[in-house]
Amino acid sequence: MVSATYVFHRPALAQSIVTGLAGDGLIDYSGGLFLAAPRRTGKSTFLRQDLMPACEQHGWEVVYVDLWADRQMDPGLLIERAIMARLQTYSPRIKKLLSAAGVDSVTLHKTLTWDLTGSALPDEATLTEALQALHEASERLVVLFIDEAQHALSSEQGMNTMFALKAARDALTLGRAKPGLRLVFTGSSRDKLAQLVLSRDQPFFGNTVTPFPLLGDDFVEAFTHHVNARLAPGNTFQVADVAKTFERVGRRPELLWDVIKRVALEHGRADDLGKLLEQGAQSIQADYQALFQSDFDQLPELQRATLLVLARTSAQQRPFTPFTKDTLKEIQALAKRKTQPSASTVQRALDSLRDKGLVWRSGRGVYALEDSGMGDWLLYADEAGPAKPL
Repeated sequence: MVSATYVFHRPALAQSIVTGLAGDGLIDYSGGLFLAAPRRTGKSTFLRQDLMPACEQHGWEVVYVDLWADRQMDPGLLIERAIMARLQTYSPRIKKLLSAAGVDSVTLHKTLTWDLTGSALPDEATLTEALQALHEASERLVVLFIDEAQHALSSEQGMNTMFALKAARDALTLGRAKPGLRLVFTGSSRDKLAQLVLSRDQPFFGNTVTPFPLLGDDFVEAFTHHVNARLAPGNTFQVADVAKTFERVGRRPELLWDVIKRVALEHGRADDLGKLLEQGAQSIQADYQALFQSDFDQLPELQRATLLVLARTSAQQRPFTPFTKDTLKEIQALAKRKTQPSASTVQRALDSLRDKGLVWRSGRGVYALEDSGMGDWLLYADEAGPAKPL
């Protein structure tokens, strides 16, 4: 059995992004980097193993927060705690300032006073002031990583936090010879992350969502060598077979591990390994498709039609406008209804789909599929003719 601790490093990609964050690259990320990739494609691993260390090696102060870590907690509070945790690492320096001043707190930037006895920001403090304080305490450019940033968009409080971060970016960047802050937002849904940049009433309007480069042939080759080094000579995998399997599971390294483990349990001969890999990938695909099919089969026809229209608009990268005449007509046709559904009927369908965890809604009423994999399955089944979902 092979170990699942293998990490494939991508230093060239990390350095390219660091150059962009510094504002020195062909692509400038100084206004913010919005990085989107499907779940389980290696994005968070890349952040922790390559990009964040590269930023630290560049002499920057790194703050990381995962908004999925506690989905019940206000995203603003999660971000605040992450910033405070970094500030507390500079407590020896700040304690010296306190001791010299003979007080219990110290003003690090204008109006912000940080009390070492507390674990949260003072009630009157803002995120801008907290990040300014961290910039001054560390004497470094601060890079704030917000993983699964789309979670902040599901509530008005979360949206307010995004606007506060935009204000902090401007305050620590505009008119300064040396900038004090860079922002990196990542998300598992391009549609959701794009809500931060698409319209003028969004905090980061004018930025673009960058697709995260998925792992490619270099990963497959290195991974295959890693696995084969732990297998008996003459009973090893072929790179071409592993590449086909990796593509079949959506270039998701974790799922590739699952297939490898299934094959390892079979103890197949070398001439069987390629076939076993293909069977393992098909089995995993079937498991996922069965889950999507099960969820879909339990929906009433109107909800099925609404879900499919949402998937189509997402694939075409156009906004989903559920209550317009054209959308209602499309839903009517897919649901095979004699009459056009009302806007309130479609609203109830969307609410039900949200309750079932199939549809996501931002705090400002923008809808997206909760799992992009469901969208891929819907579109594939829709194009399959007789096997289409409706």
